[in-house]
Amino acid sequence: MATESELSDFLKGVEKRAFKRTVYHVRDQEAALDIVQDSMMKLAIHYADKPPQELPMLFQRILSNSTLDWFRRQKTRNALFSNLGDFESANEDGDFDLLETYAGVADSQQTESAEDVTRRAQILREIEKEILELPPRQREAFLMRYWEEMDVAETAAAMGCSEGSVKTHCSRAVQALSKALKAKGIQL
Repeated sequence: MATESELSDFLKGVEKRAFKRTVYHVRDQEAALDIVQDSMMKLAIHYADKPPQELPMLFQRILSNSTLDWFRRQKTRNALFSNLGDFESANEDGDFDLLETYAGVADSQQTESAEDVTRRAQILREIEKEILELPPRQREAFLMRYWEEMDVAETAAAMGCSEGSVKTHCSRAVQALSKALKAKGIQL
């Protein structure tokens, strides 16, 4: 059974990554924040009695289900209600950075030129755009495997699919990203 302290530490540790992952899925920061908070509440209310080692998988599954529920609600709402505001594009410039935590080598004595910093920022923006263009299941598998650093079995459990499906989704995502970035002249 997880103690209150262990549960709190776990939630603090996954909060930022869960938020970023959810923003990639729903493309709305306010909705993403609501989804993550609801997922954390569900974990705390319904699964606080579980051992600490089970919390990551439970949370990932709850977060995935909450995100899918949000999409279902949006689909229903959009089918029932039509409003001119739905046709406006979301303004996301500058508020969210794909690799916000990315930093150069901390021990390096060299400083980067402004050109290098600008080039890297442009490449990161292009990567972020291409990740957003992936189909939802591919994006989810890709982010869990490579952003959350989950293994294939954990990702399969969190997504509710087979390990083979996870491998297929990840492979297709990597191929699509590679092809799109190569078309833009970006070689990683």
